Amino acid sequence: SLPGLFTSNDRITISSGINAEYGQRAMAAEAEAHRDAKAKVIAAEGELNASKALKEAADVINDSPAALQLRYLQTLGTIAAERNSTILFPMPIDMMKAFADR
Repeated sequence: SLPGLFTSNDRITISSGINAEYGQRAMAAEAEAHRDAKAKVIAAEGELNASKALKEAADVINDSPAALQLRYLQTLGTIAAERNSTILFPMPIDMMKAFADR
């Protein structure tokens, strides 16, 4: 090494710079892990809310069989509108039984 070119203070500064960079990377990794964990909690809460809504919908449909048929028809209408098409579907068995009893 060349005498007088580097001082002991320069070495400390270099060493501190390396440690500071490592510390910044470690803190960034920790922050990212925290964000990922928070995102997972938010996603889980969303799933919980969705499952509660599905249970409520199932309870309504269970209490009223006509609600299922109406939902089916609504879904078909939505599909037809989105795809600009006509959907042919068989007549529901419940309706056919009503005609057969006459």
